[in-house]
Amino acid sequence: MSMILFAFVVRVRDGLPLSASTDFEHNPELQERKHQLRTISKALGRFPDRGTVKGQQLHIYFTSSEGVSYMTVCHCSLPVAKAFCFLEDLRWEFTACFSSSVVSLAARPYPFLEFDSTIQRLKQQYNQCGGPALEVTLAEVQDDLKIHPPQIITFEEVELSNGIANGHLEPASGSGQNIRLEPVTAPGVLSLVLNIVCASLNLIRGVHLFEYTFQDDNDGIWNVVAFLLAFISGICQCHLYVFHSSLKKLKSFTLLSVIVLCNLYLLGLRNMWQLAFHISVASLSTVLILSRKLQDKINDCGV
Repeated sequence: MSMILFAFVVRVRDGLPLSASTDFEHNPELQERKHQLRTISKALGRFPDRGTVKGQQLHIYFTSSEGVSYMTVCHCSLPVAKAFCFLEDLRWEFTACFSSSVVSLAARPYPFLEFDSTIQRLKQQYNQCGGPALEVTLAEVQDDLKIHPPQIITFEEVELSNGIANGHLEPASGSGQNIRLEPVTAPGVLSLVLNIVCASLNLIRGVHLFEYTFQDDNDGIWNVVAFLLAFISGICQCHLYVFHSSLKKLKSFTLLSVIVLCNLYLLGLRNMWQLAFHISVASLSTVLILSRKLQDKINDCGV
């Protein structure tokens, strides 16, 4: 099985494709990764010089140097060091064939298609021999990766950076409230309403229990905390659905976990139907938060 499936060389300043390997595989995930490579290439200026985008079975690795970025799609079982070693060998071969002035003057896509034969030779060397001919090169790359590890980039960051680079989105700071998301759907409105209902119930029960606990039972303070945490988490879920936020997946699952744990803790104060209702609403909100994507393009009403 081939470990290195595709290689791509682009110019950093404008994402102009310079050369690419020829492949005849019809793997659906490979086609998706190739599409993502082209998306990344249009916003390389917003990414670090070395990065990784992880997929299910196929990962993307790229490294940029002297205005040129070298990118590859590899099987997830290939060690990261070997992937970047391949890219270093690719960079070495490319710079030996084409000067920086020739690269900067390129005006049409794929002006160096003849470099494909070199890419194919390198791919074959890594896929059949398991790595470079000189192990010292691999050792040097491993040492360099320990000092300067590649940044892990998510697909959401790729889409966002590409939108900003093409003028479809305006950069935003903080919570990302200036970034446009897809329109709110009917299930989204329903989840917001149900979330507000659940949050209100948690707040009312929490305040009422706090008054009772303050007067008679100091041991019930943790029940109050559980109600208030569930209330805050529900409100945060509403905010996360309405507005764009970085690390959306991590925040979504964290909020869902908090709500589930709080409701399980309140098992003695709520029956099974009430618990199922609150957890189901939180789960629905999580699914809708993760499924709501960024808008591809914002129409300019002033034109």
